Amino acid sequence: MFYIFGFYKFKKLTQPLSFKEELNSILKMNSARGSIIISTEGLNGIISGEKKNILKIIQKIKKFYNFKNFDSQNSSMCSFQPFHKSKIKIKKEVVPIGTKLSKINKKKTYIEANKWNSFLRKVNIKIIDARKPFEYNMGTFKGAENPNIDNFRDFPNYLKKINKKKPIAMFCTGGIRCEKATNYLVKKGYKKVYQLKGGIINYLKNINIKSSLWSGECYVFDNRVSLKHKLKLGTFIICSGCRKPVSKDEKKSKKYQMGISCPKCYDKLSISQKERFAMRQKQILLAKKMGKNYLFKKEYYWGSIGK
Repeated sequence: MFYIFGFYKFKKLTQPLSFKEELNSILKMNSARGSIIISTEGLNGIISGEKKNILKIIQKIKKFYNFKNFDSQNSSMCSFQPFHKSKIKIKKEVVPIGTKLSKINKKKTYIEANKWNSFLRKVNIKIIDARKPFEYNMGTFKGAENPNIDNFRDFPNYLKKINKKKPIAMFCTGGIRCEKATNYLVKKGYKKVYQLKGGIINYLKNINIKSSLWSGECYVFDNRVSLKHKLKLGTFIICSGCRKPVSKDEKKSKKYQMGISCPKCYDKLSISQKERFAMRQKQILLAKKMGKNYLFKKEYYWGSIGK
């Protein structure tokens, strides 16, 4: 089993490049994979591997950047390695919205997962799903509104239209997009800004499905693709043609061909593209039959985990 640990920390880093090589070495030495983004405003990452190794890496990160606790963290287990490799990126912002954040603004209020349901049932609250439209379409909370924005940098344009007197409850996958968005609102003078602590992942992990206000599945940015309550593996896969999530219903379509296309891209792909993808899928199936790994690990994993 692989231990998956997601985290973020807002902290002013004057030299974000300082420990990049050391971190790279530590990830490789401990056979860990995943992605870490480092910026002058902090860190954001998710890594996976053997639990004892991941815990070592976590302690090293805290030591390198001189802090005791993450602003938010979550963990789960998976029967397969959900990442292909480890990568560390240096960026201007950990999440791009056009405004930097070096510490959490204390004026906004976190809502714990076990309080979220009762909070959402209050009247006159604007519930905002801060994720992309395709994520919202896969699953969301009852009564939530999606800004229908593909680029998070455009999010402030949507936020400007919200009544400052109206209470706002915001959520996203793990919480970091909401940190940036709610910080923006507080800076603009919004008084009643609330955020789901730990995001959807934390809610699905801790709230029983019978009492849940969540409907659908939660998209995650790795080979698990989507998660259900108790962070069980979801039913979505990724189309090898367009790299977009494919639902169980979409897989019933004649336009869905494993390893080649889905209803979203079938009519957009050229004949040569379909032929190339078909050849790739043939090689994947042959490699699986022979019990070998294959270069295109994403396709190999998706076909191996019984989705």
